Amino acid sequence: MLYLALPSVQSMNSQQHKPVVKLNVPDDQHKFKPLPEASGVYPYRLTAGKYFDLNQEQMVFHMVGDTGSIRHPDFQRRVCSAMINQYQSAPDNKSQPQFLYHLGDIVYSYGEATGYDEQFFGPYGQYPGPIFAIAGNHDSDINPNAAQPYQSLDAFRAVFCDTHQRAIPFNYSSARESVTQPNIYWTLETPLTTMIGLYGNVVKFGRITTEQRDWFLAELKYAQSLRPDKAIIVCIHHAPYSADINHGSSLYMIDFLEQAFAETGVRPDIVFSGHVHNYQRFKKEYPDGKPVMFVVAGAGGYDELHAVAQPGDERFTSGNDRFDHVILENYCDDRHGFLKIRVSKDQNGVSLHGEYYTMQTKIELYDSTVLSDQFSMKIN
Repeated sequence: MLYLALPSVQSMNSQQHKPVVKLNVPDDQHKFKPLPEASGVYPYRLTAGKYFDLNQEQMVFHMVGDTGSIRHPDFQRRVCSAMINQYQSAPDNKSQPQFLYHLGDIVYSYGEATGYDEQFFGPYGQYPGPIFAIAGNHDSDINPNAAQPYQSLDAFRAVFCDTHQRAIPFNYSSARESVTQPNIYWTLETPLTTMIGLYGNVVKFGRITTEQRDWFLAELKYAQSLRPDKAIIVCIHHAPYSADINHGSSLYMIDFLEQAFAETGVRPDIVFSGHVHNYQRFKKEYPDGKPVMFVVAGAGGYDELHAVAQPGDERFTSGNDRFDHVILENYCDDRHGFLKIRVSKDQNGVSLHGEYYTMQTKIELYDSTVLSDQFSMKIN
């Protein structure tokens, strides 16, 4: 894989260069919730052609996480409006985004059906394409004071993991129907990508069941069999690497992924996460010289953004051997934003190009965006 990070268009703070671990964090493993039954059949793959026309030469899609908002919904509406504008202003069908892949935390603070209309169906009712998703920790959590008792992920499954497309009973704001993702963890297959979506549960730093781990190993091997014609993309809500002051890195998720990569001999081309409410782009160099990019894109609408830790802050440490050969190449922690990803194929093979857009802060430019970072890689 040839990796190229292009200079950012917009200046970003560059004092921090490493991921961090937040010190003295209470253990919340007791919050783990059992997984629901799969709605589809193993190995839980969904062909994108069921939802949109497949192009064998180029695919464009949006990515964003942590869009839910209960105090200041204007932020998520601005982000969604900007993505809709990119749809409408695309010069041709080939460059028009075909879908949105949500990186989790669609609703706050609990995954109740009552939160979806205001936080999802309202803002995203006019989004032109299908919306796929992995669940975040808030989507999975249960409100102990709910008027109507429910199980973890009940609402998420009704929206995204249905057995067939149909009207959603708690959608009062749009005509958007349910999606037929086959499980909470699942793979989206397109002509140019194999997108493996993991589920990290409710706990702060994530937790993966043995059954899901076995499935993930098999999916990595399957994805490898399709290289170099398809890029391997892994999506997980909990960010493995982060330099923020709210969560920091998930050592659990780093160990899970690295053990899976070592056991299968397969590494993805890129890993996308949310959970942290900002944008960060990391590169990890491996001994064989082939890097993997880790991108955090969780500034999709929740009003509280997470600042990146400053060097010397004693609440955090970057002194962990898991961070060897991992560099924070760029970040933005003071504006909301979203990703647009383009995967294309020509006589030289498959390439992936990413662009991160942030919302303008000036009132007179309220509805416009800034291209704040971009990166490219060649799949081989």
